Amino acid sequence: MTRLGIYLQDAHPIAEAMEYATYAEQSGFEAVWQADSRLVRDAVVPMAAFATCTETLKIGSGVVDCWTRNPARLASTFSTLDDLAPGRMILGIGAWWDPLASKVGVERRRPLTAMREIVEACRALLADETVTFHGEFVHLDGVELDYVYQPRRPKEVPIYIGATGDRMLELTGEIADGVVLNYLVSPEYNRRAMDRLADGAARAGRSIDDIDRPQLVVCSVAESRAEALDGARMMVTQYLGQQPHIMKASGVPEHLLEEIGRVLTWPATHEQVEAASKLVPDEVVQMICAAGTVEEVREKVAQYMADGCTCPILYPLGPDVRLMIDAFADWTP
Repeated sequence: MTRLGIYLQDAHPIAEAMEYATYAEQSGFEAVWQADSRLVRDAVVPMAAFATCTETLKIGSGVVDCWTRNPARLASTFSTLDDLAPGRMILGIGAWWDPLASKVGVERRRPLTAMREIVEACRALLADETVTFHGEFVHLDGVELDYVYQPRRPKEVPIYIGATGDRMLELTGEIADGVVLNYLVSPEYNRRAMDRLADGAARAGRSIDDIDRPQLVVCSVAESRAEALDGARMMVTQYLGQQPHIMKASGVPEHLLEEIGRVLTWPATHEQVEAASKLVPDEVVQMICAAGTVEEVREKVAQYMADGCTCPILYPLGPDVRLMIDAFADWTP
């Protein structure tokens, strides 16, 4: 059966998202992913909620940022999540984005070095090691997850990096268990990303087949193509206008990105996003999303898989989440 995940960001109340996670599990999906989404929803609380309402679903952070949680606290958090659902948690971590980071006082200085140090430290702590680490960003002095009231054990929490740019993709190939590939990119982007991941993997004596490659895919399914495209257009507009790493990777013409940027501020109002969305033509939505009828959406998701994605993480933006889940239940591309 095809590996599939579902991504439940902040478009639904948490209680409703729990129902969707349960339904996805019953429909054969492998995983549910949750992000620290902008400044709307923390990832950890809904991840814990998903753990309580499912039995087999893997639960990933897609992603938490590497700056606002001390690496020891990050390891402690995911150790705790593993206590709730042993063997089902995935630590997905990313380097965040501006202007959001700078507006809350975070300087995203040397993100590759920071990511390398944090991944190394977190992995050692989760493996039940005592860690002394004197790096540029990570400073630990004989630190361990100091269990007192439970048996000591390594926590089986793989670490995936949310990578979009070339150098972060190469680092991911070198040090991570997997990559969380971004959404709102064209399948052509995937082919370039595979080359960068392979380059990084080679530095560590690995191949790209040693790296899991789930990918966020905006997925809008409806009975009519027009309704499905409209279901995705607002989110497409907001992210193209506010997240530079996605803008750069998307393949969307520069002049359109500039037009959207002139309308949107950060944080954007609903009215601003709605106004800017009128600038985004159908062909752009279709280029970077899986949007349309069931058959059109399946075809686009299959294209991402053909270009390197090992597990599509479907982000439902259409009017009927269960329709999207049903469209992929027992699906083989």
